[in-house]
Amino acid sequence: MHRRVSLLSAVALALAGALVPAGAAQAGAANGLDPRPAGWTATDSQAERRTVSQYWTTRRMLAAQPLDAPAPRRTQSRGPSQGDPWATRGATTTRRSPWTTRGAAWSVGGTTPVTAARRSLVPNSPGLQWTDAGAVVRTTGRVFFTTADGRNSSCSGSAVTSANESVVITAGHCVKLNGAAHRNWVFVPAFDDGRRPFGTWVASAMLTTQQWNAREDINFDVAAVVVAPLNGRTLTDVVGGQGVAFNQARQRQMFAFGYPAADPFDGSELIYCSGRAFNDTVMTRDQGLRCNMTGGSSGGPWFQGFDESTGLGWLNSVNSFTYNFAPNFMFGPFFGDEAMAVYQAAQNTDAL
Repeated sequence: MHRRVSLLSAVALALAGALVPAGAAQAGAANGLDPRPAGWTATDSQAERRTVSQYWTTRRMLAAQPLDAPAPRRTQSRGPSQGDPWATRGATTTRRSPWTTRGAAWSVGGTTPVTAARRSLVPNSPGLQWTDAGAVVRTTGRVFFTTADGRNSSCSGSAVTSANESVVITAGHCVKLNGAAHRNWVFVPAFDDGRRPFGTWVASAMLTTQQWNAREDINFDVAAVVVAPLNGRTLTDVVGGQGVAFNQARQRQMFAFGYPAADPFDGSELIYCSGRAFNDTVMTRDQGLRCNMTGGSSGGPWFQGFDESTGLGWLNSVNSFTYNFAPNFMFGPFFGDEAMAVYQAAQNTDAL
């Protein structure tokens, strides 16, 4: 299948460069890296997207293997550049006609009211199944792709509010690993043991930090993927979008979500962890959270200010890696200026 790898539009990247604070730009230049995100085309025609969508049969999705997170290694990096705090609020789904796909109808209006079951939310969960409703069910999904060596693999991701209504935030290694970009990349929101209630969304463009693109620096393991419209509608018009936040204070209460698919999980359930984040003092400048999610959860969202009554929050990191000697702790990158530049470039990239 034809796959053209190229830089994204000059307009989008120029805008992203303008949004990177001067200090971050100077730091990037000093490290020999362009301060703007790295980006490339994932698919460039309707025919190619149709081929990718048809490739992902339910059988292939269920057989996809969870992608192993890269082992952390020490780098000379000073870590993400921290500038002024910035955030944008998420949005619930629009009140339009019900979304239909594969014969199933799902209402996309409003949110589920608070019930007694919601009071069971555990503020310090090492990993439990999310059994409530709310926006997080619709906006979180499984990511499927084929690696450069031909393996069908899976990660997790989250739909976020954006100008083009088409952005999924995930981990950097869920778009590129071992120096090669993944192909056949799709996002399946609200994945349910093979069922795809909101359809399969094919990537049109991928972006990540220069630090991940150039040397797979685990401190910058974040990516944004722009997905093409489906049935004439954009992603967040259908499922809603979570807020995003950058340059926030560390060591705050977090809720992490994902679809772990390695033992003891099988990728069929949305799992969450929660607790107060802590700073990694071993090898990285990431944040940590007590969490027993496994492979396949990579790229799943971490939220600050998560509201259990609506399932909305501010995405402020993603599942990135665990240490072999501490498998019950998950680590995620600090969302600083570089992550913000990736998001800003993605939301200004044409989804078509």
